[in-house]
Amino acid sequence: MTTPSLIRSLGLRDLVLMNIAAIVGLRWLSNAAQIGPASLTLWLIALMIFLLPMALAVLELSSRLPAEGGLYVWTKSAFGDTHGFIAGWSYWVSNLVFLPTALLFGAGALAHVFAAGSPGLADSAVYNGAVCLAVLWLATLVNIAGLERAKWLQNIGAVATWLVAAALLLAAGYSWWHFGSATPITTASLVPDLSSLAAWSTLAGIAFAYVGLELGPILGGEIREPRKTIPRATLISCVVIALIYFAGTAALLLALPSAKIHLITGIPQALSAVGERVGLPLLGPAMALLLALGAFGSVAAWITGTARLPFVVGVDRYLPAAVSRLHPRFGTPHVALIAQAVLTSLILLAGLSGATIREAYVLLLDMTLILAFTPLLYLFAALPVMRWRERASGKELDAGIWRAPGGFAGDRKSVV
Repeated sequence: MTTPSLIRSLGLRDLVLMNIAAIVGLRWLSNAAQIGPASLTLWLIALMIFLLPMALAVLELSSRLPAEGGLYVWTKSAFGDTHGFIAGWSYWVSNLVFLPTALLFGAGALAHVFAAGSPGLADSAVYNGAVCLAVLWLATLVNIAGLERAKWLQNIGAVATWLVAAALLLAAGYSWWHFGSATPITTASLVPDLSSLAAWSTLAGIAFAYVGLELGPILGGEIREPRKTIPRATLISCVVIALIYFAGTAALLLALPSAKIHLITGIPQALSAVGERVGLPLLGPAMALLLALGAFGSVAAWITGTARLPFVVGVDRYLPAAVSRLHPRFGTPHVALIAQAVLTSLILLAGLSGATIREAYVLLLDMTLILAFTPLLYLFAALPVMRWRERASGKELDAGIWRAPGGFAGDRKSVV
């Protein structure tokens, strides 16, 4: 495969911020907190059984094959062209369904800013559809104008996410200190009821909340020194992401009773409650605005990454060659970006038709969970196959390849 020349615009800071913007969806805090303190234990379980194995696999696979396409290229190398196409295609389709959920969450958070004047805005299909489509196409057009410009959308989203998480922690800490915990947290309440379908459903959602470390390597051809940058960004991102999720869920439980946490607007709801207690009624709307920016930054990150999959598949001629075209001025895969935006728009509008906003959100989220884990199974399976071939060939391992769970082979250089 000869990939058309791409501009290497992403450095370490950009990739860390992209990971945080893409992976840290503060909506997952509301989703997890609905089952109470047991969600904290589920975050730790998902970290051990999913995030850490994913990080180690991405570290080694990205150092072996740091090319544009990431997961698609890894699967293709391990299992052949057909399986590479299936992995890339299913990952792309899962994100076409996922993007509307992130857009709806951002629109719901933004509606909270105007809640006093328009109390029914968050449940309006017209409002949600208009905001979601506007953000989707704005992010797409900025991506067409170049990654050097588009990366600032996800960088702003990551910073907004940090600010909301920090505000939630401070507000919840203040509320707990002065009023006690809104949700009783005891040793017994931390133990999840694994006989409950709700607990397993929440665990699946929490594991999915950690998905995204594989997104950055998809842009391998647009990252400066990808063999060094991707591992470092992965390690830094894992620590920050795990802390935000665990501490954020705990803060949400301290601020509100778990039974009263709304699925979409739980965080601005909690911050508004604390703001009213401490005499800062604008705290909720201000944080809702930042929460919307964080959600829309996440959308921008996923638009950037996932559009590269049909692009590289088009380069391999498994999709029409037009998909692999680069913009004559900006050098971006504009055809893939436009096709992705069109399909996402259709899925969004289909989800909103004939359903409440909550029903549409839950339906799209369930569809995403089902579709997303197929390509991740390929990712986990590709690594042992590559290692087995390496041993069978008897060739000496490239000294630049990072091997999980140790360091680099040969000179054992650190990735940090």
